[in-house]
Amino acid sequence: MMTSCAVFRTSEAPSRSNNTRPAAKAPASKRPLAAKPKGAYANYVRDVVNTARTFTGTPYRSGGNDRRGIDCSGLVASVYSEVGLKVPRISWQQAEFGTEVEEVHDIKAGDWIFYVPDAGKAGYVSHVGIVTEVRGKNEILFIHASSSKGVREDNLYSKYFKNRFVKAIRPF
Repeated sequence: MMTSCAVFRTSEAPSRSNNTRPAAKAPASKRPLAAKPKGAYANYVRDVVNTARTFTGTPYRSGGNDRRGIDCSGLVASVYSEVGLKVPRISWQQAEFGTEVEEVHDIKAGDWIFYVPDAGKAGYVSHVGIVTEVRGKNEILFIHASSSKGVREDNLYSKYFKNRFVKAIRPF
């Protein structure tokens, strides 16, 4: 179910101020991309969620950036590109972008969530998704590109994901 996007070891995560890796090319967009929202990010969240959901069923493809095939970090970058916002393409950059959400109960739609491949273990962050809906204390839905099932929504508290969760980021 999990995909292996570009990864970093959580204890060795690069800082944004020391970024020595080359920037990834953003997918082509029909409109100029803004580095940050015009107005409150909350005003963009509905479009982010609706756009992300249009990718549902898109097959997984490592390095993919479009509806023919996409990986987890490509989904995040493509969704934000379609709503007119520029975000990093690579998951280790996405994991360092924005502000960390300190408590799980503070997660909101539009936040990004990150996972490790092995339940209950520190290690490589290998997966990212976009929170689509918070229905209650034990139901936080997110959309992601699953390597086995393509783009789909799952619950943070599902048996598979609950012990793999590392952190949440509010991108703007």
